[in-house]
Parts: sequence; C-alpha cells; structure tokens
Amino acid sequence: MSLNPKPTVMRALRSSSLKGVVSIPGDKSISHRSLILGALAIGQTRITGLLEGQDVLDTAKAMVAFGAVVEKNDQSEWLVDGVGVGGFAEPSTVVDCGNSGTGVRLIIGAMSTTPINATFTGDPSLNSRPMERVTNPLSKFGVTTFGRSKGRLPMTVIGARSPIPVKYDVPVPSAQVKSALLLAALNAPGETIITEKETTRDHTERMLSSFGADISVENISNRRSIKLCGHSELNGQNICVPSDPSSAAFPICAAIIVEGSDILVPNITLNETRAGLYKTLIEMGANLSFENEREESGEPVADIRACFSPDMKGVEVPPERAASMIDEYPILSVVAANATGKTIMRGVKELRVKESDRIDVMAKGLRANGVFVDEGEDWWVVKGNGMGSVKGGSICQTFLDHRIAMSFLVLGLSSQNYVEIDDCLPIKTSFPNFIELMLEIGANMEVRDL
Repeated sequence: MSLNPKPTVMRALRSSSLKGVVSIPGDKSISHRSLILGALAIGQTRITGLLEGQDVLDTAKAMVAFGAVVEKNDQSEWLVDGVGVGGFAEPSTVVDCGNSGTGVRLIIGAMSTTPINATFTGDPSLNSRPMERVTNPLSKFGVTTFGRSKGRLPMTVIGARSPIPVKYDVPVPSAQVKSALLLAALNAPGETIITEKETTRDHTERMLSSFGADISVENISNRRSIKLCGHSELNGQNICVPSDPSSAAFPICAAIIVEGSDILVPNITLNETRAGLYKTLIEMGANLSFENEREESGEPVADIRACFSPDMKGVEVPPERAASMIDEYPILSVVAANATGKTIMRGVKELRVKESDRIDVMAKGLRANGVFVDEGEDWWVVKGNGMGSVKGGSICQTFLDHRIAMSFLVLGLSSQNYVEIDDCLPIKTSFPNFIELMLEIGANMEVRDL
C-alpha cells in the first residue's frame, strides 16, 4: 500500500439474497500481537490462521528487521523464532508499516525500552495520523522520539538506555496505547501499572499471560488496573488465531440488509471487549444466532448465523460500548441507514483519528446517497427510513481507509441505485479476499472501467 498503485473504482449494486458459508480471515489484532510477542519470546512460536493481509505482513517484515526469524511453512503455519525480551537488534533500514496504525504503535512500544534506534514510516494515510498519544506516555520510560509536527511519521525512536517503570492512566479508551505501554514495560525493571476507565480489547493482556509474563488485572474504584513486572522471560507458544469479528461485521451486516439472506460465519471471537456491534445489532432487531459456542486459544468463539432482518429500529448506542466496537461504527451506520428511526452514536471521537476521520467521511458519503446524518466532535446520528430506502447513485471517497471502502460497498447492495467507491485497493490491508467472498455468496459488485 505504501507504493500507491493506481486506484481501482468499484461499484456495488442492489443484490438478491446472500447465501452460504463465509470463512473470515484471522483476527487482525491477534495476528499483530502473535508476531510481536513471538519475536520477543525465547524459542519458536507457531501461528495458525494468521491474517495474511498487508497490515500484518508489514508487521512480519518489521519483526525480521528487528532480528527475529519469521517464515511460513508448507502447512500454512507461520513460525517465529524470537530474540527474547530486550533482544531486538537495530534495523538497518527504515521500517515501513504501510497502512497499519496498530502495527506501528505496538512495534514502537515493543522496541522503545531497548537501547536501539529505529525510523518508522508508512503510506500517506498512516503518515498523516498522530502518534503523540503513544509517544508521549512512552517518554515516561525514557524514550526519545523525533517526528513531524503532532508526532507524525516518518519518526525516529531512540530507545531508552536505562528504562524506568511507569504508572499511567490512559486518558482515552485505546487498546493501542495500552498495548504499546505494556510491551514497553516488558524490558523495564520493576512494576509498571496501567489503568483505564473503559475496558478496551484485552488481547494483549491475555496473550502476555499465555507467553509467561508476570501480569495481573484487577478492577479498583471503577478503573481497570493492569500490573506488569518487567524482565519476565516470554516463551514461544502455539497460537490458533480466531476469525476477525471486525471483518465478519461486513458480510453479517450485508446479510441483515439484503432481502432473503441467510449466511453462516464460522469461528468468530466473542471476546466481550470486541462484541459490542453484535449486542447493538440484536438491540436493533437483527436476526442473529450464535452456534457451536466454545473456547479456542483462550478466546471465546462461536459460529454466527445472520439473516435478513426487515424490522430493524434505530437505537442509542451506549457510549461505554464504544471501545468494544470502535472499528465497527462505519458499517453500523450503513445498517442504521436501512433501519427505521435515528441511531445515535456517542463517545466516538476516537473515530476521528483512525485511518481517516471516519465520522466525517461516512457522513459525507451517506449524505451523498440520500441519508440524513448529523454530527459533532464526539457523536453522530444516522436517520433511516427502513430497508431499501437508501437512494444511492453516488461515488464515495475512501481516503485509503479499508473499513470505509467495505462499508460503502455493503451500502450499495441494498440501495435503490448503485454506490461506487473511488478505490477498493485499501481493502487488502485487512481483508484481502473480501470481494471474492462477497461475490461467492451473491453480492452484486463490479470493477468500474473509467
């Protein structure tokens, strides 16, 4: 994605029923963390189900740049031979993280308490995103950074020569900030304590524990406190990555709004820090069921059946739920446009610093296709007029944002007229076979010749 190939315009049109089994690629959050923790461990980590999207592949390349051995075997397993906590080598070239905010922020955290220097860059979208929310608290460990204004990439990180433990209260709900600090704490002496008011996705805590870190979590005075003792040795693990609930959201929401649809999406994690969208959809009246519920690699998983749901109603989404569904608000707004009444989303300012300003971009695209949207700095409202009421007929800008691109394509599947996006290529960063899977279950999508 960093090379900016020629954009590919794509059109989605009103579709008949979506049917079939949709096998979603591995969870992106867990895939990033599997590679990074594997590189920080002693011995070999074997990963099955790794998401092979560009974002994760860029993280794999970065781990190689820091000295780990990362390769894929004939059984489609990814093998990571780690260098141990504090064992990262200094990269010989600039580390390109492509489009991945998660990747670059976690990697900066992981290397920041090792006495090495590294320079990071990415594609135009990533290079426009603020990094100060991570680099400022990392400075408490003794880390120094030199970047562009507002801490934007390209950025050089000078790892702490004598790191110290940190106590930090995360001011905004952000799993990326929390995770970067926990990874930095691995190579700091003593006890680092990270607290958060709102519980964010907890994959880092779960995986650190399974790798052998000295970590504990408790709730104190309505805050979640995470304690990690540095200089623990991590040991390589066997990891089975469940399917990504954020990616699953797109075919599931498509099935909800396309008449006659009935799809099954296997092996989706139902980790409570990631399941906010599904709670919201059920509250709106979605026909969802959870089958074959079980636990795999420490994560609760189930097969999700989604069917056309003609009587969806607008709801007010509790702001405290935002952290568990922050990446799903764009596709939720598409469902809201097909529901009856207003869907109100508050506590979502985090959306403004994602790959794009997702509130602004979705609002403009929805309005262009005939949907009423109101917005503020930390909230937005989508008013729907029922299934199939979206007029469509417009082209939407994606701003190199994969979730924006997929959301507008789903919008077109139930609209009265086509919906186009200016570029479908960013989708490959997180869901490389999205278009093929959607076509297989009956979605009406086509590349548009200009």
